[in-house]
Amino acid sequence: MAKYHLAQVNIALAKEEMDKKLMEGFVSRLDEINEKADDAKGFVWRLQTEDGDSTAIRVFDKPLLLVNMSVWESIDTLKDFVYASAHVELIRDRQAWFHKVVEAHQALWWIPAGHIPTTKEAKEKLEYIQKHRSTVEAFHFGKPFSMPE
Repeated sequence: MAKYHLAQVNIALAKEEMDKKLMEGFVSRLDEINEKADDAKGFVWRLQTEDGDSTAIRVFDKPLLLVNMSVWESIDTLKDFVYASAHVELIRDRQAWFHKVVEAHQALWWIPAGHIPTTKEAKEKLEYIQKHRSTVEAFHFGKPFSMPE
């Protein structure tokens, strides 16, 4: 059993509130994509309300800035879900629903297996990448770091 899991956070600035017509294409796929994540190989946990909604959670001062957090067994299992499942379709169409985020919008970091990351940790990791770029402390897919030994 692995001693560490991979935590991830990504943020997206929505063009409208989730109940607006512009966001229908995104919102209509959320349950499907979340279910696929929950069932994906290597999935451990994801941030959500008691009703299973992650878009209702506000972490930042900007009300349209959405946060997505999850924990995975490895970089490879997360990468498979993100880029080799139906999830990639949402990535391809994201410009229809989201503004381009100029600051760091993704952070990955290793956590002890069993630890559930907080939104405070996630914000700190995004700020870290913004200041220091990708290091063993917090990184992104473009420059990943191996699981600690």
